[in-house]
Amino acid sequence: MRISNDYAWLGTIPDLPLMMKEAVRIGKLNTNEIAGPKSNTEILKFAATAGVSNIYKSDETAWCAVVMTAICITAKQEVLFTSYDRLRAKSFLNFGIAVKEPVLGDVLVFTRTGGGHVGMYVGEDKDCYHVVGGNQSNQFNVTRIAKNRLSGARRPRYNVMPKSAKKYILQPTGKVSLNEA
Repeated sequence: MRISNDYAWLGTIPDLPLMMKEAVRIGKLNTNEIAGPKSNTEILKFAATAGVSNIYKSDETAWCAVVMTAICITAKQEVLFTSYDRLRAKSFLNFGIAVKEPVLGDVLVFTRTGGGHVGMYVGEDKDCYHVVGGNQSNQFNVTRIAKNRLSGARRPRYNVMPKSAKKYILQPTGKVSLNEA
């Protein structure tokens, strides 16, 4: 699934943070899991970029951290995690710099039954963050995740923070994700 038209404005921001630029690029691909024994080659390419193709073999395995690692590497952000940690969403609680108030392009780590989930801040409404990431309803998309599930927000290390890296208040449209497994 592509990033829906509700979020097409992301592609019009001239100084978009590099990690978000990569997310917009990925959002133009057909990045959906393939049910059964086959795997989406785009998702397997993320595993190669993330340096985990030796242990990540199927898109049936959670891939939010894999795509986030690939985004970081493509955007030239340091990822000091072991191969195993590149498969774990909660590893991103050690990425970049901790922040209390996330802005566009910040990494958000959430709790969920059985583990964690990682994506990037697009915006927020009163109750939810709008999060771009992988393995959200088995695809790469933007979804709403309740704010009370946030474990931590992390900012990439910028030489100069883009002006677009700010808070965006959005309409509370679309259903709220309950589990990203």
